[in-house]
Amino acid sequence: MADMENKYPKFTFTWIGGLVLLAGLFVGTTITSFFNVFWMFTFKENLQYKDWFFMISNATGFVGAIAFFDFFIVRRTTGKKLNFNFSPTNFYTYLLIFPMMIGMMFVSEFITAQIPTTGPFFGKYYEFFTQLMEKLTDDPVVMIITAVICAPIFEEIIFRGIIQKGFMNKGVEPWKAIVFSSIIFGLVHANPWQFVGAVLLGCVLGLVYYKTKSLLLPMLLHGFNNLCSTLLIIYTKNESFADAFKVSEWIILTIGIVLFLLFYYLFTKKYRVHYSEI
Repeated sequence: MADMENKYPKFTFTWIGGLVLLAGLFVGTTITSFFNVFWMFTFKENLQYKDWFFMISNATGFVGAIAFFDFFIVRRTTGKKLNFNFSPTNFYTYLLIFPMMIGMMFVSEFITAQIPTTGPFFGKYYEFFTQLMEKLTDDPVVMIITAVICAPIFEEIIFRGIIQKGFMNKGVEPWKAIVFSSIIFGLVHANPWQFVGAVLLGCVLGLVYYKTKSLLLPMLLHGFNNLCSTLLIIYTKNESFADAFKVSEWIILTIGIVLFLLFYYLFTKKYRVHYSEI
């Protein structure tokens, strides 16, 4: 265990690290914007309206943020490159964490459904948000690649691998580090409907990362959550399990609570995590 810990840089996360992440995100997205301007002048075509260009721009922003944090924080303070553990665990672990995740997804759906989507403030904001989402999800293939593959990889590196781990390296209690990183994760979604789900699901992802020490598992869970949301949007035009299964939202909530509490107990209290580093 000691050798494994020594392999990874012991960086910390502070507000300066947050600014560095934002700067990297800005530089990454600016590069793609400049490329689009060059393309418009050269080929008279605006790439901004291409689905794949949104995906590339998104990925470039994330890569910029991670690279900036690596070069300006990690290497300068630890003398090591940014490096993460992506080890798989034994199969039994997956049988515990996926039902726990599904349970929290059901609970999250119920709570999110209680947030108003009409009224003088929420109505206009929700209309703006849904129109924005519709523009981003024209192509199902691009939507799946962006939401199910790219977002889980980049977001877990940033929110669990950098922010949560950085808080813990700084001496913050694990449960506080999980909650803090999950709240930041919720805030960057910039709307109340995704905020609740992002915070709750972020706590599960953070717990799994803390217990297993591997970023692979929260990435898989994050991808699974986004895949479920994407399929619900494609086939039911909304993100409601209750509508998809034609059952009451109270049934979804009850099943969610039972699933989460049962598998949370099995995962945290009864099960000793085994993993082999690769």
